[in-house]
Amino acid sequence: MKQKWFLRWLTPLLLALPLLLMTRTALAALGITGVQPGTVQSGTASQIAITGTDFVTGTVALLDGFGVLDTTYVAPTLLTAALPASVPPGVYTVRVIAPDGTQASLANALTVVGPTATPLPSATPQDVFTRPQLIVVSYGASSPQIAPGENYDFEMTIQNAGSDTATNIVAEFAEGDFLPRVTGGIRAVGSLTPGQTARFFQPLYAVRELSQKKVASLEVKITYNTAAGETFTDTFTLTFPVVQPGVGGTVQPTATPTPRAIVRPQMVVKAYHTDVEQLAPGTQFVLQVEVQNVGNATARRLSMIVGGGTADVGSGTPTGPGGVSGGGGSFTDFAPVQSSNVQSLNDLPALETITANQPLIVNSATKAGAYPLKLSFVYVDERGQTYVDDQVITLLVFQTPQVEINFYRDPGPLFANQPNQLPIQLVNLGRQTALFGNMRVTAEVEGEFSNNVLLVGSLDPGNTFPLDATFTPFAAGPTELVVTVDYTDDFNQPQKITAQLTVEVLEGFPTPEPGGEIPGGEIPGGELPLETTTEMFVRFLRGLFGFGSARPQPTLGFFPVENFDNGGGRLEGVPVP
Repeated sequence: MKQKWFLRWLTPLLLALPLLLMTRTALAALGITGVQPGTVQSGTASQIAITGTDFVTGTVALLDGFGVLDTTYVAPTLLTAALPASVPPGVYTVRVIAPDGTQASLANALTVVGPTATPLPSATPQDVFTRPQLIVVSYGASSPQIAPGENYDFEMTIQNAGSDTATNIVAEFAEGDFLPRVTGGIRAVGSLTPGQTARFFQPLYAVRELSQKKVASLEVKITYNTAAGETFTDTFTLTFPVVQPGVGGTVQPTATPTPRAIVRPQMVVKAYHTDVEQLAPGTQFVLQVEVQNVGNATARRLSMIVGGGTADVGSGTPTGPGGVSGGGGSFTDFAPVQSSNVQSLNDLPALETITANQPLIVNSATKAGAYPLKLSFVYVDERGQTYVDDQVITLLVFQTPQVEINFYRDPGPLFANQPNQLPIQLVNLGRQTALFGNMRVTAEVEGEFSNNVLLVGSLDPGNTFPLDATFTPFAAGPTELVVTVDYTDDFNQPQKITAQLTVEVLEGFPTPEPGGEIPGGEIPGGELPLETTTEMFVRFLRGLFGFGSARPQPTLGFFPVENFDNGGGRLEGVPVP
């Protein structure tokens, strides 16, 4: 009888127990019950303990009118926060914000007194320290459960829960249980004003090692700045359930997750080049960029911002005129000319390619080297959601030596088949000392050179280096001399400077034939002709008066001669003075 009475009361209690537990769970909510100590002194750093309900990892505490505190999660009912010495005296409301955006506050929970322990009025908004604070509002994957070795699209929504605007927001997805795809794990979000939210996507790959885990974690580090240039970094750890394969016995069927297709455009730089082969300081050139939409949706109102830019990405509505900002880019080494750095490329369908041309100039103070150039592509999708895709390309700047190659004096006419001197010089017209290799001179016609290669070495600005080569051409006529100077560029690649000089080559003098004879005749000489009686008498008289009576001797020498007919049909050579 007692046993039946016991069962009669036990059965209702067992049925009511789950309802009691559900009621307890439903009643649990984020809240603050107290702050200890309730009064602290200004000018001294201290710790406060916040008691309440439903605290989770990532919950942050802040003081209304001051800003976010360095918060540590201890238990679901306890948080500790570091109170800096810079908190001004006053009475503050303590507020806590959970990672899902839920908030709770306790008015007049903390009093900060001055050195005299006299409570002071609350600080005015102009005197308090403000900063942005990003929190995760929601996140998810394209499948409710993660299977190892599969690709997923990750979605994340963040909110600025602080009291200042967050700029240059960059989300970095660390490698671990997931590997980033497509973007390399870096997403540029843009700027968020206080209370504003932004939603973005990241393709991920679940590693196969997840088969040994029940929960996969993803670490996301978000870096952002304030308008004053202060940098903040927040790290969030997000978790996902993992589908476990059956072990032994009969494999239990599991629901196959249906991936949720992510429909959005995606801009990438397919190729780029410049119309100038080598860029140098002061060079004006046109940068040609081939942009491809690798996404699966049309990009509307596509704009390219050279140097980097931002747009309003938080409202989820189309960005109207003036919504694209390109004035915050870097133009130290490359600056736009003839047009601004913002170009409208209209609409770009999926998998289509468009070419954009941007005139630029290299700063005259830019040194030789490899310089990254940021390109931002701003566009909206069919739903009016604004996106900003950042790409980086690299441009090479060379500093080619400024030289002039010429004759340091007029070489005059050159003669064929005779050695001729070439007075060539190299002049450094640049502003810096240049280091050169060999300097050589050659010709496009047949001929012989000597002393035509010489090592130059270091050449100061305005100085010259001479090369006195000897050239023996084999033919007459205009001759092109080719002068080359070797040097190594700023990227350790061998280069050449080439110049052409034109000289005139004339026919040379006739040369003796083998045997010592000169073409055209013979030199008179040999035996003297017979003397007549009259010539002998004249010589006698000259000797009698002291004028000399010796017979005149013919003068011998190598002269050009002319032939004439002496009347007897015989040609004789006569010297031509």
